[in-house]
Amino acid sequence: MEKGNFVDYIRVFCRSGKGGAGSRHFARTKFNPKAGPDGGDGGRGGHIILRGNAQLWTLLHLRYHKNVLAESGENGSASNCTGKNGADIIIEVPLGTIARDEETDEIEAEILEDGQEVIWVRGGRGGLGNSNFATATNQAPEYAQPGEEGLEGWKYLELKVLADVGLVGFPNAGKSTLLSTISAARPKIADYAFTTLTPQLGIVPYRDNKSFCVADLPGIIEGAAEGKGLGHRFLRHIERNSVLLFLIPADSADHAKEFGILYNELEQYNPELLHKKMIIAVSKSDMLDDELKHAIGETLPADIPHLFISSVSNTGIQQLKDELWKALTEE
Repeated sequence: MEKGNFVDYIRVFCRSGKGGAGSRHFARTKFNPKAGPDGGDGGRGGHIILRGNAQLWTLLHLRYHKNVLAESGENGSASNCTGKNGADIIIEVPLGTIARDEETDEIEAEILEDGQEVIWVRGGRGGLGNSNFATATNQAPEYAQPGEEGLEGWKYLELKVLADVGLVGFPNAGKSTLLSTISAARPKIADYAFTTLTPQLGIVPYRDNKSFCVADLPGIIEGAAEGKGLGHRFLRHIERNSVLLFLIPADSADHAKEFGILYNELEQYNPELLHKKMIIAVSKSDMLDDELKHAIGETLPADIPHLFISSVSNTGIQQLKDELWKALTEE
């Protein structure tokens, strides 16, 4: 799950800092040996904080940091001196990172913006010193609060790629070839299934110096929603895409059936994915004549736009860009 340079899942043990204990101290001066309580408060334990960094695109830098242990706060001291807070630990993560608790699987934080900071694991509060408990009837309290314990537990971070358009298709449908044609990205391209094992991002230049981001996602197979093939590792990246571009090769035995399988896998994984804008592109269409294109088009869903493209001959590529830009900018 964590091999190679693209790491999209990290499991870590986190422990925030314990709060410092309040001081139980009484002031004694030369002229007033019973000056009263002056114990200071304990310092707060260190937080574990997540910070978004737009320059990162993987969790690789966290692979060997399996234990994240924050510093405890210092104890309070005499003269109402508050103890020093424990140092916070800041973990920089790429945009699109979700933090979960392993035991409950609850989402605890979500990082979507550069510079965004979220306290993931809060440090323990420092205890109050005895000066806080002095009253008219109890002018010399003999007690102070202990520091609050920090929080600990196994957590995990998962990355869902942020891109405008996600390429969806069976293995070897031509997704990587298309990405290399419309952007400067150079994904691995070969004539066998599962050439792409991790998401590849490419910035697609458009008219008037505009651009948008396309993600080449690992190929989907029937049963992916149950974990077959790359399963959930692939499907979770689709959740972040605004538009889904279904790529079906021209030499497919049944274009409508292939689209139906892809559509069904998305529905089983997360029905909300079906609310995204969709476009169908029939790749490798340089091998088709007009009659075959018309016949294939008749079998595809009427409510989803479809185009015929060829990354080799550059046929239909500009029309595809226009259609994608239209879908991205529509209200």
